[in-house]
Amino acid sequence: MKLTDFLKSKPFFLSLAAALIILIVGVFLTLKWLAHTTNHGEKIEVPNLIKLDTDQAKQLLEKNELDMVILDTLDYDKDFPPLSIIEQDPAPKTGVKTNRKIYVKINASGFGKVKLPNLEELTYRQALSTIKSLGLKEGTITYQTYIGKDVVLKVYQNGKVLREGDKVAKESRIDFVLGDGRAGMSEEELDVAPAVEDASGNTTATSNEFDF
Repeated sequence: MKLTDFLKSKPFFLSLAAALIILIVGVFLTLKWLAHTTNHGEKIEVPNLIKLDTDQAKQLLEKNELDMVILDTLDYDKDFPPLSIIEQDPAPKTGVKTNRKIYVKINASGFGKVKLPNLEELTYRQALSTIKSLGLKEGTITYQTYIGKDVVLKVYQNGKVLREGDKVAKESRIDFVLGDGRAGMSEEELDVAPAVEDASGNTTATSNEFDF
């Protein structure tokens, strides 16, 4: 039989039809298998993990067939519970596939500590600028008789004198003992000298001695 006759014959068309059917069925079954094994087209909504602790977040992700990876611990943020999740990626409500890794960052357990530099003999403005740059806050101000006005004589916290190199928690308050600039004045000069005012403009008593 010639080739042209075979291409026009019924057996050829039957064979061609059978081959096409097998191909179509094969493609269909392959797509079904891929959809089943890779969840093709299916998305899982990422839950909100913010402010959850790591155990709670891990359990929630496991229920949704997702994995958690802790990237880092950030500086303590008082607006979040200690050791809770403060950032996550992908963001909540993002659609992802199963077994997707969710990356999180954790809030520290508390404020970190900083080393106190030497503040004595600095002016109050210099000392205040220094502690603020370290994440510390201004506490109370007490004046002591001294020749230099607003010169830092001592710093302390909770009644304890602080020295250079002492570690204090960030966001805590530092109290100051400052010079009043009245040492060496005569009685006549003291009588006319203006009253000492603290940083808030309130009159503050001075003393010749300060107990530490």
